[in-house]
Amino acid sequence: MAEPPFDPTHDPRPLVRRLKKPPEAWRRRDLVDFCLAEGIRVIDLRYASLDGKLRELRVPVTGAAGLDRLLAAGERVDGSSLFPGLFPTGRSDLYVVPVYRWAFLDPWTPDELQIVCRFADASGAPAPETPDNLLARAAADLAQATGLELVALAELELYLVLERGDERFTGRSQRNYHQSAPYLHGRAVADELLRAAASITGAIKYAHAEVGYIDRLESADPELDGKRVEQHELELDLAPIEELGCWLPVLRWLARAVAHRHGASATFVPKLDEGMAGSGMHLHLALARDGRDVMRAGDGALSREALGLVGGILRHVPALTALGNTVAGSYLRLVPNQEAPTRVCWGRSNRTALVRVPLDFATRERLDLAMNPGEDAPYPAALARPTVEYRGPDGSAYPQLLLAGVAFAAADGLTDPAAVELARAAEIDGEAAEGAAGRPPLGRLPGSAVEAGRTLLAARAFFERRGFPPRLIERVAAQLAAEADEDLGERLRRLPAAERLAESRRLMHKDLHKH
Repeated sequence: MAEPPFDPTHDPRPLVRRLKKPPEAWRRRDLVDFCLAEGIRVIDLRYASLDGKLRELRVPVTGAAGLDRLLAAGERVDGSSLFPGLFPTGRSDLYVVPVYRWAFLDPWTPDELQIVCRFADASGAPAPETPDNLLARAAADLAQATGLELVALAELELYLVLERGDERFTGRSQRNYHQSAPYLHGRAVADELLRAAASITGAIKYAHAEVGYIDRLESADPELDGKRVEQHELELDLAPIEELGCWLPVLRWLARAVAHRHGASATFVPKLDEGMAGSGMHLHLALARDGRDVMRAGDGALSREALGLVGGILRHVPALTALGNTVAGSYLRLVPNQEAPTRVCWGRSNRTALVRVPLDFATRERLDLAMNPGEDAPYPAALARPTVEYRGPDGSAYPQLLLAGVAFAAADGLTDPAAVELARAAEIDGEAAEGAAGRPPLGRLPGSAVEAGRTLLAARAFFERRGFPPRLIERVAAQLAAEADEDLGERLRRLPAAERLAESRRLMHKDLHKH
């Protein structure tokens, strides 16, 4: 079926409506003309540093010639400050070069244009050491090796930290899933985040309240102590992994900026209190060939390509954990009986599995007729959206590094027939326990940041062959080792209850705005 002609009329992105072109068709002249015609006073160059935070370089607009130069060549930045330990100070200069399709209007300042950039080295080529270019290489290598495109979406979970004041309609612990106002005190924050995120990315599926709710948090950190906290989720739509790598840092910045406007805070820490829901950053993954999904076989089961994708993730997931779960608090989330995975396995609609196959709208009966028997319009084509969900990562992840690692793992699984057999052997039916009789025991995820760092070092040959710089692997492993959380569970168990809770909270809260 041919794609309908592009119509910007109802696009949520104001820049798309103004330029009347899809972002992939934007050129430098389009942006220059727009800025001059619309009175844009500031160009805000944005780019993610090693910690995944969005950085900026603000440039005033002084005329057409200056705009043309800026959008053509970007500006200079210090790579040794943005990526500590990755560049020697003697050759740390980088260019940040605007990516035109990643431009967006500032949600609150109408005379500012923001543009997400990528990094180039002294020669003008993409800097091979930086995470953005590593992700671009991973996507290109997978496509070249398999003829497939890896698309992904992220479930971005976060906690809103709210000032108390209104004691009406208080929530219930662990009962906030899809809660609505007036029982949702952070609804105004979440609503502004949803609208701003859609206006920037055009790729938001939905937002909703998540399970976690703590009516009065206790903490040694004054930003948290005595506050009400609500868990929320913002879910992006499926997009090429390079696009997801662009928007994840933007959305984490946006969540904090919106919360700040409301006198609140937002945090992506993996866990905030014992026995309470942790925040993940689940990735839904799918494969396409020439724009057509290849995740299902004719009988509705997972295709061989999908099994290869699952097998590649499972094979490399211990090392991927070092990129997706980077603080001690991550391993207080990855515990049994909390809908967080601990075993290397996959299952269908199973929230305890590391990888699960969720519902995909490929139903035998029309969903609309089941509830609206008088409906006479044709059923929409191509409703099915099959994915596999990788449930391990959390908000401490290095987004672009994690996505690059996932893409390299996927390419390995898709090109090695043994990965399909690995996936078949690791399928579970029911809870993620030891599995069926006669099957080997399921592997476990690393139990600490320290162990995850060692696992990454042990697997470094695989990642380095695909382009991960040795300095980068060593830097990540060193940061994981600095968490000093090996045998943490046993150490906590030896403490009296009050001391254990205080130490657990200290570990959970120490990284409030680290990523």
